[in-house]
Amino acid sequence: MTQTALVLGATGRFGRNMNEALQATGWNTRAFNRENDMLKTAAQSADIIVYGWNPPYNKWASQCLGQLQQVIDAARACGATILFPGNIYPYGTEMPPLLTETTPHSATNTLGKIRTTMESMLQASGVKTIILRAGDFIDTEANGNWFDMIITKNTHKNGKISYPGNPDIPHAWAYLPDFARALTALADKRDTLPAFTALNFEGYTLSGSELAERLNAKVQRMSWVPIHIARLFWPMAKHLLEMRYQWNTPHRVDGSALQSLLPDFSATPVNIALQSAVSFEINPNQPVIRTGATI
Repeated sequence: MTQTALVLGATGRFGRNMNEALQATGWNTRAFNRENDMLKTAAQSADIIVYGWNPPYNKWASQCLGQLQQVIDAARACGATILFPGNIYPYGTEMPPLLTETTPHSATNTLGKIRTTMESMLQASGVKTIILRAGDFIDTEANGNWFDMIITKNTHKNGKISYPGNPDIPHAWAYLPDFARALTALADKRDTLPAFTALNFEGYTLSGSELAERLNAKVQRMSWVPIHIARLFWPMAKHLLEMRYQWNTPHRVDGSALQSLLPDFSATPVNIALQSAVSFEINPNQPVIRTGATI
C-alpha cells in the first residue's frame, strides 16, 4: 500500500531532498502550501510529517516553538510520525570532540537552547518522532548555507575557500541526499522503533585544510569584522556570531547506532558529494576518506 508523506518546507534544502528521497522509494508526497492549506486538514491522511520549516535565525525565538506545537497537534490528531532534522546545536559551546546519542544537551546560547526545547517538546508529546542529527549540510544546489554562500562562493574564481574558523579543526558535514535517504529508511522502519528515536548521522569529518585540499584550493581565513559591524543594522548578524564557536571547536558525529539499524546503507564518497556541490572540477583521483574520519 502506498504511504503518504506531508512535507513542510518542500522548497527548502531539507524538504526538497526529503521529497526526492521519499518519492524514489515509492512514497506519495504532498507539499504543504502555507497560503492555502490548513495543517490539520492537510495532515489527515499522512503517515509521516516531514518537518522542513526553518525560519531565519532572528525569528527562531518568535516562531519555532509555536510552529512545532502546531505540527505536534496535527500529528497527534492523525497518528502520523514526525521526521525532524536535528543538528548539533543542543550540545553547546562545550561540546566534546565525539558527539554521540548520549552526549548531554548542555547549550546555554539562545539558538542551542531553542533547539533543545524543541526536541524536549517532541519527546514529551508522546507523538511518534524520529530525529536524525547531523553537522552542516552539503547540497547539490546552492541554497544559502555556509558551504555555498561563504566557503566556496568564490573558489571557482580565485582558487581559495573562505573558511570561518581554525582550518585545522575537525568539523562535521552531512551530504543532504545521503541524510535524506537515511531518514527515509528510518521512516520505513518506524513501526519497529521506539516512540521517540534520536540518532546521529555521521557524514564526513573534514578540517578546513582537508576540505580545501579536496577542492584543489587554498585556505583563506574569513574575516568576521563585517559581521560584527553588521550587528548595528542586520538582525541575523548576532546569531551568526553566536554560532561562531562551531568553527573553532573540534567535533565529529558518531553514527555507529544508525549504522547498526541500517547496515546496508552506503554513504556517497566524499569527493563525489563535493563535486556535486560545486560548479568547478575537483581532482577525482584524490583518495576518499573513510566516512566520519579525519585524515
